Amino acid sequence: MFVEKSQADFKAGATAAYVPQRTLKTSISCTGVALHTGAKVTMTLRPAEPDTGIVFRRTDIAGRGAEIPARWDHVADSRLCTVIANADGVTVATIEHLMAALAGMGIDNVVVELNGPEVPVMDGSSAPFVFLIECAGVLAQAAPRKAIRVLKPVSRSNGQTTASFTPAHEGLTLDFEIDFAAKAIGRQREAFLLTPATFKAEIARARTFGMLEDIPKMREAGLGLGGSLDNAVVVNGDQILNEDGLRFDTEFVRHKILDAVGDLALAGHPIVGHYHGVRSSHAHNNVLLRALLNDPEAWTLEPLRPAMHAPAGSTAAAAEQRLSA
Repeated sequence: MFVEKSQADFKAGATAAYVPQRTLKTSISCTGVALHTGAKVTMTLRPAEPDTGIVFRRTDIAGRGAEIPARWDHVADSRLCTVIANADGVTVATIEHLMAALAGMGIDNVVVELNGPEVPVMDGSSAPFVFLIECAGVLAQAAPRKAIRVLKPVSRSNGQTTASFTPAHEGLTLDFEIDFAAKAIGRQREAFLLTPATFKAEIARARTFGMLEDIPKMREAGLGLGGSLDNAVVVNGDQILNEDGLRFDTEFVRHKILDAVGDLALAGHPIVGHYHGVRSSHAHNNVLLRALLNDPEAWTLEPLRPAMHAPAGSTAAAAEQRLSA
């Protein structure tokens, strides 16, 4: 069993056997339009102490009730985006792209301040948030990073939708399949071992997408009010309506992987396991996460050693080593 060490022990180099927790070196802000409300929102990412996790704070609401931990058991809605809420009924929506960036880049502890009820959508991907993280800088902290290791298969299905976890030796592998009637999308499948380098190069730039025919219904429901060709890929049958086309041939399934990274980050710790999603949504990802974490025999929490995250000498290990420096 892992024995907690003092701050002095870690400062003396006792973290060498473990991957340290990480936060930002400095605060950084951005302003953008919220995808669903259409409101202009300013967001500030602030460094946080070890074991804080990711916490959202509504600066437009006074008092402690304005804080919401980014956790699976705080998910209040998952129609087209992930919404978290606290006991006071305060909510923050569309957190998944930011959560994906924080998880993908290996950030454990951050306070996210917002002067509105929704994270700005930026360009519809996680790339602008990765840019913010890199500009702020990453700080290794004097505490070990802990991971949720999947111990046995866990699966949830609903019709043609399936999502599952199975044990893995190292890291989190995400394998996703989609199948859309729209010819511009069709069937796509991709799989990646999640590392900061892979997330930035292969996943972060994939944008959210929607069908032209669905836009009127979304707006009647009060959703997608801030959506445009500047922050989403819009599909009409066999056509991509964005002038610049796609960023990847498989941008659609890559964005689904991006969403899954953000949804699974609500576990509160990195996951060591294999995730497989078939047509899975925000809602279904949360169902899977609840199934895993509500079964004490399905997982264990343990300090994340470099060998757990990636084999020595691998690309993933090199990326881990760079971030730990």
